[in-house]
Amino acid sequence: MNWLETLRTAADAVRSHRMRSLLTMLGIVIGISSVVLTVGLGLGAQDKVRSQIDALGSNLLIVSPGSSTGTGGVRGGFGSAATLTLADANTLANSAVAPDVSRVAPTTSTSTSLTAGTTNWTSRIVGTTTNWQQVRARTLTAGRFFTANELADGADVTVLGADTASELFSRGNPVGQTITADGTTLTVIGVLAESGATSSSSSTSEDDLAVVPITTAQQLSGSTSNAVASVYVEAKSADLLSAAYQEVDAALLTSHDVSSASADFSIATQDALLATANSTNKTMTILLAGVAAISLLVGGIGVMNIMLVSVTERVREIGLRKALGATPSAIRRQFLIEASLLGIIGGLIGAAIGVVGALVLPSMINQPVSISGLAILAALGVSLGLGVGFGVYPASRAARLTPIDALRSD
Repeated sequence: MNWLETLRTAADAVRSHRMRSLLTMLGIVIGISSVVLTVGLGLGAQDKVRSQIDALGSNLLIVSPGSSTGTGGVRGGFGSAATLTLADANTLANSAVAPDVSRVAPTTSTSTSLTAGTTNWTSRIVGTTTNWQQVRARTLTAGRFFTANELADGADVTVLGADTASELFSRGNPVGQTITADGTTLTVIGVLAESGATSSSSSTSEDDLAVVPITTAQQLSGSTSNAVASVYVEAKSADLLSAAYQEVDAALLTSHDVSSASADFSIATQDALLATANSTNKTMTILLAGVAAISLLVGGIGVMNIMLVSVTERVREIGLRKALGATPSAIRRQFLIEASLLGIIGGLIGAAIGVVGALVLPSMINQPVSISGLAILAALGVSLGLGVGFGVYPASRAARLTPIDALRSD
């Protein structure tokens, strides 16, 4: 019997017991679809994290203050101290000090209640300089950003994030209208486009904020301190990001008169943020893929069980074929192909369900799911391997039957 005839015979055997074959493949179907969706969710989460971090700006360094120590020796986390100032930002903006730095944008941040007519909304007031828009790679959907003169004069103007604008002004164009913050009336001069990102230091949305000149922010808070919450530094190019990091680090160590071991600031890069966020996603993906692999194992055992039942039911057929000249290798090959068909068909159905799920799920769970061709091919390979691997024993058992014993059985 040639390979084509063996394949036809195996396919007929699978079709003749459709319900049993379907139930046999069910474990593989569930396992393969679970693997495809699990990997897709993991890759989608990584893509989402990458896009959010890219939305923070390009070639970006984020300088944060060090930790504070309270009464009783209780230490706060990074960013809890007031060790960065406007003077530090001016130092980093000096091309003689940091030649590979393109732009610098110091920021302050506080949460306050904003009022527009009878509507109120609690949001972040971010005080910064004119470089903030370029450093953070933000665009405007309406209006403009504040100017250097407005920064110098501490003008009562603001640029709203997309979420803040929609909450305060449900109708009409916010540009030209006014809002009240801490008793001060601010004129809305622009609205930022949506970024979809969250803050690098918290879970707050980067679209829920009101940006004002840093001089205006000082007036709103009544503070005379030049301390800032963070300093965003943009390198001239991606290739110069490492050099800019070294220059920023050296400049701040010198100006603060501290050593690397006792530095009162920290510098984060986009790669570091991405690696930290993705490490958690990878761990969860591996964990969930492991659970899916267990269902694949169960599906493989189901294939072996059904193939053993098939061998028992077809003892007389096996004996007749051997009596007519079929070799043990031909018998073994037929049962291996039957098991392989169950595995590969189950894998194809499972992969199809996984792809459909990857297309449908994002709209239901608000989470991107990436379709990985490599994961699908690997899943199909595993399903074929399961069919072959768990079909070896039943096929070998069938091949060992002697014609006389097989024909004599009931």
